[in-house]
Amino acid sequence: MAAFDFSGKRVLVTGASHGIGYAVAEGFAQAGAEVTILSSTKDISEAASRIAAATGRKIGAEICDITDRAAVRRSVGGLGPLDILVNNAGLERLTPMYEKGDEVERLFARIIEINLIGTYYVTRQVLEQMPEGSNIIITASIWSKSAAADFAAYVTSKHGNLGFMRVLTKELGPRNIRVNAVCPGWVKTRAALRSLAEVSARADISEDDMLGQILSGQALPGLMEPDDVANLYLFLASDLARNITGQAVNVDRGEVMA
Repeated sequence: MAAFDFSGKRVLVTGASHGIGYAVAEGFAQAGAEVTILSSTKDISEAASRIAAATGRKIGAEICDITDRAAVRRSVGGLGPLDILVNNAGLERLTPMYEKGDEVERLFARIIEINLIGTYYVTRQVLEQMPEGSNIIITASIWSKSAAADFAAYVTSKHGNLGFMRVLTKELGPRNIRVNAVCPGWVKTRAALRSLAEVSARADISEDDMLGQILSGQALPGLMEPDDVANLYLFLASDLARNITGQAVNVDRGEVMA
């Protein structure tokens, strides 16, 4: 991690039990922030313990379904003032248009509910607790600027994340609250590996071959790790980025040129 100093800053990272959210939370803790992590699953407490052991700092943990407005009021509303919000919670699954049955429609709705409505609920609550000069960062995706077959719900939701970010930028600018989005490419996370397995099975090719096809679209070879993208979040929340707001920043090893 780069040398940032967030001493005295209070940070909430959603979807932080593993993957990018975990790496971002650990980065802020290493930089001296008071960090709370949130997830809908019980393993968030274990994640907090691991980050605390690695950084020597106390890490708060909240179990909360962000699509439940009352639960968000209780969990997030009870945290007190917050300086930085990282909206990282999300669900990535295939939702092919020609998939038969009702389950794909239920999954489509759930992805939209988590990735868009849940993000809205958390942000709306945190804004009641944010002082002027704070920061909001949304985890979007490189697919918020492009698309992939069979991922209608996920791609739609990530395009929506950018629209939401841009509206917030305009609305919160007078309070000097900066809002940006990070657009990761392929990162070695549970969600990405599950998608890789599902796509490979549908194409009837090995996961190694499918990954090779995917990564061939990058200018730089290789699959990123969560730590490879975490520093960008810290930079965007720091004074070094004090003039940056309303931006969707790619970290994708050159997959999408923007």
